[in-house]
Amino acid sequence: MFVELMPLLAGRTVLITVAKVDDKTLRVNVIPHGKADENPALTTPLTYTGPPEELDAELGKHLAGYVQTHQQAASTLAEAKATLEAAAKAAQEEAKRKAEERKKVTQKAPATATTAEPASSAPSTPGEPVPCSASTGTLGLFPPTTPEPAPTQSKGGLAL
Repeated sequence: MFVELMPLLAGRTVLITVAKVDDKTLRVNVIPHGKADENPALTTPLTYTGPPEELDAELGKHLAGYVQTHQQAASTLAEAKATLEAAAKAAQEEAKRKAEERKKVTQKAPATATTAEPASSAPSTPGEPVPCSASTGTLGLFPPTTPEPAPTQSKGGLAL
């Protein structure tokens, strides 16, 4: 049994409790205790209940499977953490690169805007209004006629 526990003991303490359930049955709890910042999934206990003869014969096999599953979970969690950290770093670098590109574009845009001539087909001087439509007389700001609101009839306080 202790040979199977050796890999689980690497870097942590394992608490084992044995309790008598009845005259023919025992309950064994194997509880790994890790570091305070360790994922709680790695501290899931193993509980095995059975007669002492069965515990003698089977507990070692169950502990071996438990330890293997525990190690796989620890490895998977470490890989996931590394992947997430790499993705976060790549996203930060991408955001920084895009911010620098925007900064370059905004610095170049005012310089080109001051040197470029406005393209227009008819020459105009500043301060001279350009009428949109000669027939309206409103320079296209308002529609030629303002529609009147539709008449409503009131019956019993409700508008129809």
